[in-house]
Amino acid sequence: MAALVATTGGVLGAPAAAEGEASPGQVEFPTQCLAPQEAGLPPADGPTTARITVDDPAPRVGDTVTVTYQVIRTPARNPVGGAGGELPADVLTPTGRILLAGAQSGEVTVVGAKRNEPVPAGAPLPAVTMTGTFTVTAPGGITLAPGPYTLHTGHLLDLDTTCTAAGPAAAPVSARLTAAELPTANLRSVFLATAHGRPGAEVGVTAAGFPPGAAVTVAGRAGAAETTDRVSATADDLGTAVVRLPVTDRTTTAVVAYEGAAWSARQGSGPAAYTVVDAAPPASATQKVTATVEPGALGMTQAGRDITLGTVPYGDGGAAPGRIGTVTVTDARGGPAGWSLTGKVTDFTGPGGIRIPGASLSWTPSCTAAPDSRSPCTPGSAGVVGPEGALLASTPDAPLVGGTFTIDATVTLHVPPYTPPGAYTAVLTLTLL
Repeated sequence: MAALVATTGGVLGAPAAAEGEASPGQVEFPTQCLAPQEAGLPPADGPTTARITVDDPAPRVGDTVTVTYQVIRTPARNPVGGAGGELPADVLTPTGRILLAGAQSGEVTVVGAKRNEPVPAGAPLPAVTMTGTFTVTAPGGITLAPGPYTLHTGHLLDLDTTCTAAGPAAAPVSARLTAAELPTANLRSVFLATAHGRPGAEVGVTAAGFPPGAAVTVAGRAGAAETTDRVSATADDLGTAVVRLPVTDRTTTAVVAYEGAAWSARQGSGPAAYTVVDAAPPASATQKVTATVEPGALGMTQAGRDITLGTVPYGDGGAAPGRIGTVTVTDARGGPAGWSLTGKVTDFTGPGGIRIPGASLSWTPSCTAAPDSRSPCTPGSAGVVGPEGALLASTPDAPLVGGTFTIDATVTLHVPPYTPPGAYTAVLTLTLL
């Protein structure tokens, strides 16, 4: 396990939108802006030009997406009337809502910084930029459309000008994204009480990681084919089945456990190496010399315990980069079984119990096999780690495997804008099977 820490600090504002500049996703819709009653102004009708952008157009379920709502042009006008009715700089605060539809529905609240140039009396209010975040909860296509927005001015009086789409039609879609399902890991495994025995000997087998109550078959293997050695059992409430398997087939080189009619990578365990030691008597006038190579173990070590991520500026949010401690996996078991190294991370907890979802942490793994290793090492895919877990590295099953492997990964925590300053800590757990 490793502790991860990210910090936020500093204050940076969002950039202003470029008025009148057409860009992908820019839409226009009729709007009515209601001035505050104190201003004594009639409703302002006219088009709103807006644009919505997302920081990740192809997230996974559980990811946090940052959205930006730019109002490039609005019919709303300076609500401060009379002589000297100029609106000073930096007194305008925008808020709004983005409407989600498709695979996920709802609203996203967005807020902008208090930033504007002076506005003369009666002049249109300037362009504004608002940001917010939402968590993806369903796979599929999601559309984002501009919703109502409010322009709050804090000069002389606190005044709110509220703008909504006019007419029966809602504002058009301005942005789209497509969310993917999180991959699920197969955690089924099998453990042997001994890795060798004479023909006909019974070996104690523990099959773990199965659904409670599942019908589990434990069988011998010779390469990729099953032998005649086989027993059945039912997984207990913890998903574990404990059996004794008589190994009578001298060709058996491994033991597997699986659900269903036959072994599959989705519903079966990786093979555990087993050697049948033939104890037949030597022929007369000859002597049989037997040397046994004892199988070793599968294990790992990791350099260091804690991981400190880079800092992120308060307000903007963004990516906090870092790197896990280097992991060294040693496979001295022999036989046909490969291995997999997975990781999962808890939510990040900060001051006052504020959390950043664990699904905000992603990694890019790498893996190198030492010279003379029998197995190639394959890094997991770059993507979200999260509480559900992800593959860091693996080696495939083969007639003979083993070696020493060095695994690294760069990690990035996506910190939402305006996350309160402070240290945020989570626990990353690596599991070798």
